[in-house]
Amino acid sequence: MIMKGQKINDRYQIIKSIGEGGMANVYLAYDTILDRNVAVKVLRGDLSQDEKFVRRFQREALSASSLSHPNIVEVYDVGEDNGSYYMVMEYIEGKHLKELIKKRGKLTLSEVIDIMSQVCDGLATAHDSYIIHRDIKPQNIMILDSGLVKITDFGIAMALNSTQLTQTNSVMGSVHYLPPEQASGKGSTMQSDIYSMGILMYELLTGTLPFKGDNAVEIALKQLKEPIPNLKEKIPDVPNSVVNIVKRATAKNQKNRYADAREMLEDIKTAMDDSRTNEAIIEFKFPEVEDLDKSSNKKMKETATVKKQPKKEEVVATKVTEDEVKKENKLLLILGAIFTGIVVLVTAICVILPRVTSVDNVRVPEVEGMEEVKAEELLMEEGLKINPELQKVPSDTVEEGKVVKTDPAAGRTVKENTEVTIYISSGANALTVEDYTGKNYIEVKTRIETQYKINVKTEKRTVDNPADYKASEIIDQYPKPGERVIEGGTLILYYPDIEELYPDFTTGDYSLTEIEEFAKKYNLKFEVINLPTNEKPAGSIISQSRSPNTPIAPNAKFTITIAQEEYEGEDDMAEGDNE
Repeated sequence: MIMKGQKINDRYQIIKSIGEGGMANVYLAYDTILDRNVAVKVLRGDLSQDEKFVRRFQREALSASSLSHPNIVEVYDVGEDNGSYYMVMEYIEGKHLKELIKKRGKLTLSEVIDIMSQVCDGLATAHDSYIIHRDIKPQNIMILDSGLVKITDFGIAMALNSTQLTQTNSVMGSVHYLPPEQASGKGSTMQSDIYSMGILMYELLTGTLPFKGDNAVEIALKQLKEPIPNLKEKIPDVPNSVVNIVKRATAKNQKNRYADAREMLEDIKTAMDDSRTNEAIIEFKFPEVEDLDKSSNKKMKETATVKKQPKKEEVVATKVTEDEVKKENKLLLILGAIFTGIVVLVTAICVILPRVTSVDNVRVPEVEGMEEVKAEELLMEEGLKINPELQKVPSDTVEEGKVVKTDPAAGRTVKENTEVTIYISSGANALTVEDYTGKNYIEVKTRIETQYKINVKTEKRTVDNPADYKASEIIDQYPKPGERVIEGGTLILYYPDIEELYPDFTTGDYSLTEIEEFAKKYNLKFEVINLPTNEKPAGSIISQSRSPNTPIAPNAKFTITIAQEEYEGEDDMAEGDNE
């Protein structure tokens, strides 16, 4: 384990550990030469002892360092220090997509289209250089607060090959996105990345993985044999164009997939066009199990081809003694007993054992509206486990602190001991309306829209005495104070239909401080010009760039000119300098 303060290659000073994985430990470090923070990945475990892997890792990481794209984490350096092999990369302050999925569940369609467009764009650059990632999964894709997506782990992913199924620490995270050709031990192509992106897109849209199993082998077999579940069953209103993109990307037969990431990107760009919403669901041109069928046929032909055997010589019948018959019968009895034992054993394994070891099915009970403790008791009585991490969600129908729903949902039939997540109501995401009259409508609107998902409208209203009001003052509102506006509702703020006008600052009634406050209030670009003169008292306002009684426009430039005492000896000094 690398310690805080330790330097790698006498250059990268470790600040802290920011992640651990089956392939590498990740550290935030400071590059003492280029004066910047970087992320350093250090190979761990048996990988650093595998000379063949290390050589490939270094070669592939250096290849990845040639990639330059906004959606790819940049690789700065690759090296070795005291037996530790490392890769230095761009440091990203964000979260990976797996964290986002765990926090949000499924994402909105527009979010998925945006994320997948960026992933495809980054991979298209890699594919143009014939570089394959080989391990596309949400854990290897970072997203910044700005929404920018970054693909990471190019060097490590490319160094791994089909034998990664033996890496027990990493396989369960990768096998969910494993293309059929990799699962069957064949080589990877650019289309292997396409398949993984299709699985990723499905997960972002639904919040779930298409293939699940108790172990890596079970999931890998599903990747080989089972078509991806129908997206329409999860999201009935999803456009057909999006269904087609996922279906084509996750085709088992590579001939039915996109050729590369750029082709998939072009399809995603037009997915939300009105003309494509109800397009026909694609039918594959090539059989999805074509390769499997050929393999099966080949084996059948090999089995059917029998080498010609030499002609057997005729056997002349001989006399068999009574003792030989008894011996033969005894042998048959022994063989029969052994065969019977095998049958009984197989029967026990296939019939009796499953009954003994089988887990009962239970139906998830309805606990909506219950207190948390009572809901947990009822679920456990049914033989279900409780996820200790409760989830909170807003609800307009369920009282705060009570159960909104469970996952799996009520009524679902599941295996006994299945873990159930309870969702507790955090109350309605509603605003209790205050009395906003007399306040600035811009400030109120901004504050409410920042804190609540409420639509705040502003409308002008004619007033009898405009001089009694300020232009931005709230004079009425709907709903009235004390009422509530729920999430998605509307609040209307009314302000007077008048224009605020510039005052005359040259009258001598205003100080510079008051004028600065005025400019700040209306977001004016304020500037002061000092004019040397003896015609007016020093400090008095000579002129203003905006005429009095003209309307005030926010962000406008506003300048005032202030009298400054003129220096009487200025001309004499100038003459002296000339001499």
